[in-house]
Amino acid sequence: RRYRTPVGEIDIVAQRRDTVVFVEVKARASLTAAAEAISPRQRGRIVDAARHWLAGHPQVAGLALRFDVILIAPGARPQHLAGAFEADD
Repeated sequence: RRYRTPVGEIDIVAQRRDTVVFVEVKARASLTAAAEAISPRQRGRIVDAARHWLAGHPQVAGLALRFDVILIAPGARPQHLAGAFEADD
């Protein structure tokens, strides 16, 4: 579910086994436009929001972290890009 903070927002926070996944969902007129909409600045805001979330959830300390992107466009199958970027990108 969506997690909003003063520093940014994450569309989906999920956990699968030993990995916490922060997911950005981007919908645009084309998959290319959706991918291009995830700028370095926006990635930074997502990472900052993830750090905020992690600070409030110490029970997941030590688990692997991953940043995924789901791209959505009319007439195209959604694309899930697992590990689309790193926190230090």
